Amino acid sequence: FDVILQPDGQPKLLEYNADTPTSLVESAIIQWHWLNDTRPEADQFNSLHERLVAAWERSGLRQLHFTAVEDSAEDGMTALYLQDTAAQAGLETSLLPLDRIGWADDIRRFVDDADEPIDALFKLYPWEWMLTDAFASHIPDCGCRFIEPAWKMLLSNKGLLPILWELFPDHPALLPAYREAAPLGGNYVRKPVHSREGANVTFFRDGKPDARTNGPYQNNGWIYQAIADTAPAAGQYPVAGLWIVDGEPAGLGIREDASPITGNLSRFVPHFFRPEA
Repeated sequence: FDVILQPDGQPKLLEYNADTPTSLVESAIIQWHWLNDTRPEADQFNSLHERLVAAWERSGLRQLHFTAVEDSAEDGMTALYLQDTAAQAGLETSLLPLDRIGWADDIRRFVDDADEPIDALFKLYPWEWMLTDAFASHIPDCGCRFIEPAWKMLLSNKGLLPILWELFPDHPALLPAYREAAPLGGNYVRKPVHSREGANVTFFRDGKPDARTNGPYQNNGWIYQAIADTAPAAGQYPVAGLWIVDGEPAGLGIREDASPITGNLSRFVPHFFRPEA
């Protein structure tokens, strides 16, 4: 969950990424090593690694394939790290690029590059992209268990935000959101229904475009969300990413940028806390 903290301490939901867990390596591992190296007396909201291992142990799986797009170093490292957590849980695992997955028509199964059937697959690849691929027609009867599962398509797009506001109007953790801009007056954020890492987001103030980002998602439809009541801290806009593993809160990762739009190159900032004296 991406949230922003308002001056009164109230968190507001910006959006929910239910499908592709990027920035996991930074949140689970890198900032934990930073804490131990720089502030060993402090603590951190971070039990991601332990909870991932425990979740794989509870999954009932014995074998699991992992895949990501080959030319994305970030996605590959994330899939490799998740593979490691599953291996620590005792699962038999393998990792292969997405374009090395094939279809065996005689057994009606997806197979790896050794022609072994894929029974369960963690794929760091959005469902809305998968459904446009050449092999999409085989998904319903392939006998494969996908992680994340297909129902995450309902939650991993920003069309969820207007629905939440319709179901829970004036909820303190939500920002007003609609499928059209008119109810928000001249100050709002326009976001694509499907987009990644802050692409194609535009802030409008007094009806005119202000901050904006480019990207490939301008043809996916839009939602319109109120601008959160917040101000930059030390010249930066921080956004907190709250991690959920197996249904339980598991960690915190903070990203910040001089722009109010958090993008692919926004900085990851480690955190710590100490008990009050």
